[in-house]
Amino acid sequence: MEKKISQKDINNIVWKACDTFRGLIDPSQYKDYILTMLFLKYVSDVYKDKYTDYLKKYKGDKERAKRAMKHERFVLPETSSFDYLLEHRNDSRLGETIDIALADIEEANRSKLYSEDGSGIFRNISFNSSNLGDEKDKNTRLKNLLIDFSALDLTPSHLESNDVIGDSYEFLISNFADQSGKKAGEFYTPSEVSTLLAKLTKSKPGARICDPTCGSGSLLIKAGLEVGSDNFSLYGQEANGSTWALAVMNMFLHGFDNAIIRWGDTIRNPKLKEGDALMKFDTVVANPPFSLDKWGADEAEADKYNRFWRGVPPKSKGDWAFISHMIETTYEGKGKVGVVVPHGVLFRGASEGKIRQKTIEENILEAVIGLPANLFFGTGIPAAILIFNRGKEKNKNVLFIDASQRFEAGKNQNKLRKQDIDHIVTTYRRFSEGKLKPGIVEEKFAYVALPDEIKENDFNLNIPRYVDTFEEEPEVDIKAVQKEIDKLEDELKVVQKQMDKYLKELGV
Repeated sequence: MEKKISQKDINNIVWKACDTFRGLIDPSQYKDYILTMLFLKYVSDVYKDKYTDYLKKYKGDKERAKRAMKHERFVLPETSSFDYLLEHRNDSRLGETIDIALADIEEANRSKLYSEDGSGIFRNISFNSSNLGDEKDKNTRLKNLLIDFSALDLTPSHLESNDVIGDSYEFLISNFADQSGKKAGEFYTPSEVSTLLAKLTKSKPGARICDPTCGSGSLLIKAGLEVGSDNFSLYGQEANGSTWALAVMNMFLHGFDNAIIRWGDTIRNPKLKEGDALMKFDTVVANPPFSLDKWGADEAEADKYNRFWRGVPPKSKGDWAFISHMIETTYEGKGKVGVVVPHGVLFRGASEGKIRQKTIEENILEAVIGLPANLFFGTGIPAAILIFNRGKEKNKNVLFIDASQRFEAGKNQNKLRKQDIDHIVTTYRRFSEGKLKPGIVEEKFAYVALPDEIKENDFNLNIPRYVDTFEEEPEVDIKAVQKEIDKLEDELKVVQKQMDKYLKELGV
């Protein structure tokens, strides 16, 4: 029996292909070349496999097979296929040949690969860029890249599972994020955090799910997969053009062809609309940029969608701007929001304090969950997750969880373990089902606060105010310590005498 290609097989080959660019350009740049080539190889192999099936079905009639292919999920011009580029790997202007192939793919699939303003997903990448060296060096690099990818057979019937390609794409994005430092936060949320947020906001079949700052789309995909059926729809918006392109490709590689991903600034120019109104969703999840400066405060007071009726956040910190947008784009009476925030959101005063107070008084805040430090790329600060539920109704209490000490320590970054995620999710679900009474739920981990408690704390949500994590210092045995000091002093006298003897013998 023929061995199926595993995710590890693909990961190894694709990671090897990265050597083409290592040391030449920054990982935050060469990720675009590698991921684009993986996308091209995948769609080429799928297209070729489907065409072969039609040829068999129509007994070798190429015209009928080609007509049938026009109704497939993706159109691939002949001169844009990976095989065509591999055949032309010795072209004197190989970079230009690849760029033309990608432009033709965009044009043949406009409805899938173009933004509203007419920009294609490959607009920010050029395989003919001078950044890849002079013509000779560039041709050699691109030729090697094509040869590396030619070792992959991504035909669906040869793959170990349907998710291998999408998972390999996620593997690459996470590894690029690890190398890209601060830049990584623009396009990737650590997998464990995405998993936790998706489970906490688990959507029902038929749900509309949105991420208004979707990055490369990993969190949005996790939220969709958590539904447990194919009956859901995904929507996202991303401000960075290159990252938007990654998200579009990521959706396609995971089989979410109908996902709607818009390019633009969510606060200044929300693109997910129905008529003149903002589109509404069952679930909205996001890991927005922490404390974004110059987020659009000057335009917020005159916001035509009235998203900031609770108040306008400060110009230098856009956290509550994103939270306000997310709340306003969920269905009244049932919508759910899960958002990653810096801890300052929980306690900062002035306009942020007033907005926080209003959301608490509305009785839509459901849970505040503190995460360990050093989970995110580019920042070591600890973050928190806020869960808002517009269908909270009778339960007016708020769950506080301190999970800051529940993690696996890593060399560069910490990770949430499966047991950590399960513990948080189980506690939250018990609360949302009305099974937890006010007060201490679990020592040094979870507490259910009454509205009056939060009011007494001036609507400050700082977790240590509710979850007591104080560790008593062990009592010091003064007599034992003094005894140890006396012993050390006696030993020091012996050593000193020995030293004096040696120095005397040396005539010093």
